[in-house]
Amino acid sequence: MRWRSFVAVGDSFTEGMDDAYPDGTFRGWADLVATRLAADAGPDFRYANLAIRGRLFPSVVAEQVPSAVAMKPDLISFAAGGNDVLRRTFDPDTLVARFDEVVRQLRSGGADVLLFRFADVMARLPGQRLVAPRVQLLNQAVGETAERHGAIMVDLYADDAFLNPMLWSTDRLHLSPAGHRRVAGQVLNALGVGCDEEWLMVPPHPAPSPWLAARASDLRWAGRYLAPWVKRRLTGRSSGDTVTAKRPQLGPLVG
Repeated sequence: MRWRSFVAVGDSFTEGMDDAYPDGTFRGWADLVATRLAADAGPDFRYANLAIRGRLFPSVVAEQVPSAVAMKPDLISFAAGGNDVLRRTFDPDTLVARFDEVVRQLRSGGADVLLFRFADVMARLPGQRLVAPRVQLLNQAVGETAERHGAIMVDLYADDAFLNPMLWSTDRLHLSPAGHRRVAGQVLNALGVGCDEEWLMVPPHPAPSPWLAARASDLRWAGRYLAPWVKRRLTGRSSGDTVTAKRPQLGPLVG
């Protein structure tokens, strides 16, 4: 199979945070996958990335899914819900039901659809007892929906390599460049397309920190990342309020 067009839909995971190009914009796993697919498809390959950081599931569905379907691509990736499980208002029954509807809509035009079971990010974050069961529920829904609708599932949760903190950025929530490369490798393997073996390489685990140093690091993290996140929740703001999609239209890869 040679996909001639690819549309990526979702939030910060798909936008590419925190894997920066030299100019400061984000690359991420979807750009890497598009580059590899373009190498097979040739100059006619087209790629769009509609993902925007901070978007909740309903916003992704309302703002991005109709556009993705209208583009009639050969391949669509859909990854959403990760921000929702962190919210107090999370409604699992509604999300699971809508997830099935969305995948049916994405598949209705004949596109192949990529879905993701999310890696375990909660090991490094507070609130694990509350959020971890939500992630498990979402991952279960992804697997069941993929089977019902013939979607291609990328099971990051089953990949223990993502327990390595070196695959995550300093904010402990988004992937590092190495993490994005590994996701790209997993996606290409799921598609039956070869990838650079270096993309699947995992950096060595960091040496354990002494207890006091680890607690000091936790405090610095809380001040730099957790406190601003809580403030945005309290004020009804999002990190993506002023952000637009980096590739809103299907177009050729340049450079």
